[in-house]
Amino acid sequence: MNNSPLIESAIEILRQGETLLQTLDDDSYTRRLPAVFTSAIGGHYRHCLDHFECLLEGVAEGEVNYDHRRRDTRIENDRAFAFAETRRLREACARIPIGALELPLNVCSKVSYEGEVPSVCASSYGRELMYAVAHAIHHYALLAVMCGLLEVRVPFGFGIAPSTLQHRAEQEKAA
Repeated sequence: MNNSPLIESAIEILRQGETLLQTLDDDSYTRRLPAVFTSAIGGHYRHCLDHFECLLEGVAEGEVNYDHRRRDTRIENDRAFAFAETRRLREACARIPIGALELPLNVCSKVSYEGEVPSVCASSYGRELMYAVAHAIHHYALLAVMCGLLEVRVPFGFGIAPSTLQHRAEQEKAA
């Protein structure tokens, strides 16, 4: 067990992804849903993993460029490959030294629809790991909706922010 709650949250969000992948069948993973911009669960799941991959690769260079994602279509189309990649990323997160969270790095990303130059911002490894987790939770919420359309049950809390789960629990206690 790593002592950093932030690293543990990254490991947990990737474990949740593994659980989802075990819940789905291959057809559900790759089926395009017209109600959700004709996208598939696999595409959104790959997008989540891409952000973890960018971060883990970019730290060594001191720069993370979220525009340079691998976008490996094998993750989108092969649930077993997606599971293996999730496990690889989860294990890489488990090896992050706690002190590394303070490492400074630059983050690059094109955030404007106008122009060609990406924005660059100073950040830290820890802040970007927090972003990767929050980004995954956000996309997991969409994946939960997609699973609902496919009549696939998702694990409790999947795609719901921890603060929202805590708030709901407090509201239930107060009621």
